[in-house]
Amino acid sequence: MVKNAPVIRSVVSWMSVLSDPTRLRLLRLLERRELGVGDLCGVLQMPQSSVSRHLKVLESQGWVRHRREGTSHLYGMAEDALDNGAKRFWHLTREQSADWSTFDQDRLRLERRLRDRQENSRAFFAGAAGQWDKMRSELFGSSFSMAAMLALLPDAMTVADLGCGTGLTTAELAPYVLRVIGIDQSQPMLSAARSRTRRLGNIELKKGDLEALPLDDDSCDAALLLLVLGYVQDPVVVLTEAKRIVKEGGRVVVVDLLPHDRDDFRSLSGQQGMGFEPTRLTELFRDAGLRDITTRPLPPQPDTKGPALQLAVGKSPNS
Repeated sequence: MVKNAPVIRSVVSWMSVLSDPTRLRLLRLLERRELGVGDLCGVLQMPQSSVSRHLKVLESQGWVRHRREGTSHLYGMAEDALDNGAKRFWHLTREQSADWSTFDQDRLRLERRLRDRQENSRAFFAGAAGQWDKMRSELFGSSFSMAAMLALLPDAMTVADLGCGTGLTTAELAPYVLRVIGIDQSQPMLSAARSRTRRLGNIELKKGDLEALPLDDDSCDAALLLLVLGYVQDPVVVLTEAKRIVKEGGRVVVVDLLPHDRDDFRSLSGQQGMGFEPTRLTELFRDAGLRDITTRPLPPQPDTKGPALQLAVGKSPNS
C-alpha cells in the first residue's frame, strides 16, 4: 500500500481540475461574484454547451456551487467548502498564473457586461420616472415604505396608542418596538382590537378615559393620538395627560384634521369640531406643557374622501 495514498489522490484530482485553462478562467471569474451561464459564455466567448460541461466538472469536484434564481442558475466558487489542501493549491495556482493576459481580457469583458446591465437599469428608470409612483404602488402596494420607516424606531420603546380604536396602528407598531399599550374608552372598539392583536405578545390593551389615563407617570417613551382630538371636549386635558405619561424628552404625536367646511362629514363622523388650524394646534400643545412643537400638512393619498390631515409633534421637556 502506497504511503499517503489519499493525499496523492487529492493532489492528482486538484491538478486534473486546474490543468484545464477554461476551468481556471471560470474559477477566476466565479471567485469574485456569482454569475449565470449566459454571462460566462459571453465573457469566455464560448458556446453554452462547452461552458456547462466545464461547470459540471467543477461542481462535481466541489469547486463551485450553484443556486436557482427564478429560471436562471447562478454559479459561484465554493472556496469556503474546500479543504485546506485544496485552498492552498488554488492560491498557489492563482499566484503562478496571475500574469496570464487572458485573465485581464476576461475581467474587461465582464466589467463591460455588468456596466451595460447597469445602464439598462438606468434607462428603465429614466423612461419610467413619470409613471414610477403609480407602477410601484400597483406592483408592491404602499405598506413596505411604512414598514421601513417603522424599523427606524428604537426597539426598546414603549409606545402608548391613545384612542387605539380597533387596534390597527397598535398592531402595525408592535413588531418594531418593545411594547405597545392601547387605550380606548369604547368596549366594542377594544374587543375588535383584542381580536386583531391576539397573536402579538407585546401588546397590552386597557379600557380608560383619555382625560385620566390608567398609566403611571413617565411610563412611556412616546404617545400617539391619531384622529382623536376632534372627538374630545377639552384637547388640552388630553394632551396634558399624554405629556404626563411620557418620559422626559419623549414625544407626543398627533394626526388630526386640518380646518374644513364639510358639516356633513362632521355629523357623519361624530366629531366635535371642524378640524384645527395649525397655529391653534400649536397653542394646545404649548398649553399642555409640550415643547419643540412642529406641525405640517400631510399630502392626501389618492382616492381618499375625507378632509386633509396634519401631523403635529411635541416633546416632553427635560426638568
